[in-house]
Amino acid sequence: MSSTEATNKAPAVPEKNSKLTRDEPVLQVERRDFIDLVPEKRQRVQSLRGFDDCYTDIVDYIVRCTHKIWDERDVGLIYTHYTHNCVLYNALGTLYTREQVVQDTLQRLVAFPERRGMATQVIWNGNDVDGFYTSHLVTGSGRHTQFSHLGKPTNRTFVTRTVADCMIHENKIYREWVVSDNMSLMKQLGLNTDEIAFNMAKEQFDKGFRVTDIGENGRMLGQYPPEMVCDVSIAHTDTEEQCLRWLHEIYNRRMLGKIKEVYAPNVQWHGPLMKELYGTASVTHQTLALIGMIPDGAWLPQHICSNPCEEGGTKVAVRWIIEGHHLGYGELGKPTGERLFVMGMSHYHIINGKIVDEWVVYDHLALLAQIKLGQMEEA
Repeated sequence: MSSTEATNKAPAVPEKNSKLTRDEPVLQVERRDFIDLVPEKRQRVQSLRGFDDCYTDIVDYIVRCTHKIWDERDVGLIYTHYTHNCVLYNALGTLYTREQVVQDTLQRLVAFPERRGMATQVIWNGNDVDGFYTSHLVTGSGRHTQFSHLGKPTNRTFVTRTVADCMIHENKIYREWVVSDNMSLMKQLGLNTDEIAFNMAKEQFDKGFRVTDIGENGRMLGQYPPEMVCDVSIAHTDTEEQCLRWLHEIYNRRMLGKIKEVYAPNVQWHGPLMKELYGTASVTHQTLALIGMIPDGAWLPQHICSNPCEEGGTKVAVRWIIEGHHLGYGELGKPTGERLFVMGMSHYHIINGKIVDEWVVYDHLALLAQIKLGQMEEA
């Protein structure tokens, strides 16, 4: 049995003052209505030492507390669900304290009071002793109805995707990575994305932040070709190892023919700018679009986890980065040569050795802001 499969089973010994149902698995999101994801009378099915009594397993925890904070407006729960020194990374900057997380949440709620963030899936691993890791894919929808940092309201509707990866111990998130498709959001609202990116860059520039360009990114050593063998040390299962090898082959070795081999012919691809595409040709084209925009980019996985899926097969979540330079044409326009850092999250559904669904989120708006910041420094 893999370590991930093992963590999906209830512990043999119940917690003190906790009733455990050993034959009920940890919740999965896809087939359940919201009221079934945050059950009121369900017994705890997973050991959760130090967690609030209302949570029955780790999926219930991340879905329920997200809803309470964002939809029920109990923003103050952040004080009991984040450590005081938590670090929140996103493509537009980093927050270093719990109070910053509170303030950022309040500002976003002001702009989009009708927004609803619906859990699309939660992929996780870990336990209550070593800590949990969750990768929470959210489909957000709403309307821009209030004056905010984005200016006057447009009253336009929007649908976007966000992935939040959290490290959790005893009811508190102590590290989080958030990637949102902000470029898609701004375009749906009809806002000037070039102006917004400039203002984002100016704010960072005025604080003294600068782009750090170290030149080579480690994809190749001098004149050697990319590494043939993928480092799979972060994997926990055979499926995770195989997934990392596929991605290394495609992104670092540029063997895009691998896509036709490992993706199902009828694969569905859910990508940035809210694109919904089908088939291996579409996956190849969109992968080329990213690599072609940053043709010297090095792809590096930072975390991977997986769960057996009730729909069949396995769901896999990968957090990754690409470092390189804007040397090619694409969504960002004419190449500028500026250094780019892509923070990305991907969820895969693998059945019978083939990827049948892929959800990938990274933010073109953050990349555009990086270009603006580099240009400000040069100017």
